Amino acid sequence: MTEPHLNLIAGAWVAGDHLSENRNPSDVSDVIGLYAAATAGDVDRAATAAAEAQPAWFAQGPQPRADLLDRVAARIEAAATEIGTMLAREEGKILPEAIAEVRRAAQIFRFFAGEALRVPGEALASVRPGVDVEVTREPVGVVGLITPWNFPAAIPAWKIAPALAYGNAVVLKPADLVPGTAHLLARILHEAGCPAGVFNLVMGPGSVVGRAMIDHPLITAISFTGSALTGRTIARTAVEGMKKIQLEMGGKNPMVVMDDADLDTAVAACVNGAFFSTGQRCTASSRLIVQAGIHDRFVEALSGQAAALCVGPALAADSQIGPVVSSAQLQGNLDYVALARAEGCEVLGGERLNGPTEGWFQRPALFLGAHNDMRVAREEIFGPCAAVIRVADFDEALAVANDSPFGLSAGICTGSLKHARAFRRGAKAGMVMVNLPTAGVDYHVPFGGTKASSYGPREQGRHAVEFYTTVKTAYSFAG
Repeated sequence: MTEPHLNLIAGAWVAGDHLSENRNPSDVSDVIGLYAAATAGDVDRAATAAAEAQPAWFAQGPQPRADLLDRVAARIEAAATEIGTMLAREEGKILPEAIAEVRRAAQIFRFFAGEALRVPGEALASVRPGVDVEVTREPVGVVGLITPWNFPAAIPAWKIAPALAYGNAVVLKPADLVPGTAHLLARILHEAGCPAGVFNLVMGPGSVVGRAMIDHPLITAISFTGSALTGRTIARTAVEGMKKIQLEMGGKNPMVVMDDADLDTAVAACVNGAFFSTGQRCTASSRLIVQAGIHDRFVEALSGQAAALCVGPALAADSQIGPVVSSAQLQGNLDYVALARAEGCEVLGGERLNGPTEGWFQRPALFLGAHNDMRVAREEIFGPCAAVIRVADFDEALAVANDSPFGLSAGICTGSLKHARAFRRGAKAGMVMVNLPTAGVDYHVPFGGTKASSYGPREQGRHAVEFYTTVKTAYSFAG
């Protein structure tokens, strides 16, 4: 902690405007480190360095890019416990979840090491004799990445890795609450031999650093994960600058539980989806839509398991749920608990808890007797809170599931192939789960949603090429 953690610009570690404390939400007396807050001028220097370095990075061809990403993957895997411990300390995930997330980041870099060698293209016959047509993909240039606090290793990885794989240069701004994990990733990229300027880290508040990135003329594309309100602001500004944009903006995800569901499977999926990672996942199951015939048995089993979950410090061996990420986030959650009561719900749990240290601990909450027109059933809470909505049959369940401004992930627990098939086809969401939690996705397939959840090309897997490249069509006449 004696040495401040600096920004990485043009291959050098650079001080910022001031230093910000990074504190542990499990123990607010624990100052993890001091991190340099960048200025708009630092963003300008980072964007300029990226624009200067990007052409040579692309011109080298795919093998150096693949080799770099493979080295980064190996170094992340080797340091999984170190990075995972940092992640748990600053974000609040319990240590096993944090280490698993770091290993997922390594898998993502390794996947895109392979994709760097498989950039697609086409050779087509022209409608004109003697003319050849070639369709190729080229990098968009300098990509600004703005990442959230809830997955501080995996989400930066699934943006950085494809950006570099396809020949772009990067300016990364991590969330202000979790600079430590991003700084460790930046150090790995730097020490693995990433050319100066190809990857740049600028830490600090979105109002300064994020704004400067969105406004900068040399940053040609913005990939953002965060709130819908901020995403809409970014979209309006980015369009003015003719920037390519990719926005992931949250969800209010439904999990339908049918009368014919296996009760143990349904409860396990809902406990995982609603409460693991302290409910701080955009794919969390925040609306549990339960058919009347199984409702009471389901609520009894779910509430018992929720109440038994051990909430405690992220690094404690017996903790199953860590703290909420910050005081402000906890207060927001508690306000929604009070709102649920005011709207007429019976609330089980949800209160603030005292831990062995001063931290932001909250018991998981169930809002029983909820209706889909309540605010607690429509607004993203982003905490360990789930509204339980009783429905009569499948048709009502599907209608309630789709009645949301969001459309990221949706799930159903059922023993009926007919219901599973109808839900997969009828759910207005980008990702659909059958007898699985709504949270929990693979890294080699597309990630994204519909409606207010997402805007622009999908993230992850081979579909990432759609955002991080632009298409060029070339005609040649042989004479």
